[in-house]
Amino acid sequence: MVESIPNFSEGRDSGVIEKLKDALVLVPGVALLDEHRDGDHHRCVLTVAGSVESMKEAAFSVVAKASELIDLRQHAGQHPRLGACDVLPFVPLSGATMEECVRLAHRVGERIGRELRMPVFLYEEACERPFRKRLEQIRKGGLEALRQRMAIDRDWAPDFGPVDPHPAAGVIVVGARNPLVAFNVWLESHDVSLAREIARSIRASRGGLPAVKAIGLELKSRGCVQVSMNLTDYRQTPVHAAFEAVKRAAALKGVAVAKSELVGLIPQEALAQTEGHDLQIDALTQEQTLEHRLGQCGLGLGAGL
Repeated sequence: MVESIPNFSEGRDSGVIEKLKDALVLVPGVALLDEHRDGDHHRCVLTVAGSVESMKEAAFSVVAKASELIDLRQHAGQHPRLGACDVLPFVPLSGATMEECVRLAHRVGERIGRELRMPVFLYEEACERPFRKRLEQIRKGGLEALRQRMAIDRDWAPDFGPVDPHPAAGVIVVGARNPLVAFNVWLESHDVSLAREIARSIRASRGGLPAVKAIGLELKSRGCVQVSMNLTDYRQTPVHAAFEAVKRAAALKGVAVAKSELVGLIPQEALAQTEGHDLQIDALTQEQTLEHRLGQCGLGLGAGL
């Protein structure tokens, strides 16, 4: 069994999001586990699971639907993005291996490039080029900067597909990785430079917390800013440790935390780590665990993650 968490550059149009969900769940053997959307980010994240074969078909189907419905030329949102379906990761669950997810990423990526005429970049375990293994290395500078690197630097040719971004759908990043926790902390401030400063101070690449990626974003409709994080190894940096680091850094600037939120699902082990810690989160319950949602869909984890 494999999990996939496609991220789409659409967080406002419910009709488009419903069609994306349909493209996934109409494939037999695929279950929708979670949906998260954000209008300020202008982004939605869908979590699905199924067999390797079913996920291969569902992933291609939803990327095709996104390229049909989402036009990046009309898109404006706070979250960095490169494509209509911006990121497509595969995560091994019970009975699956990372090697199978790597093969799946390659097969789906090759088909996207060939049939949809969209440049495909492989990342994390699916990538064989260390200098562009991390998502942020590919995203650096945004789509225009990537377009320029693709045009002049042979090392930045896509893994599959044409050498020019799709006019409307841009570029897609496809990969295989381990489970992570996506976690946001909202600050009682309008100063996005503060959120970016805190994000820089805690991210692993700047000598901050191990296995933490972080960016600072403005949430205009809420009148505040946010530190948005991916905890790529919650055993090294648990959710509560990331939260406390942001809270401490904000307090040094005289700013309080407004709330925090989970994006998508959380592994049971990572939830257990939060026991006894106040995360200022609306709710973080057993129902938000990956294991619980799989059980609800009749897709038990067996031996676990």
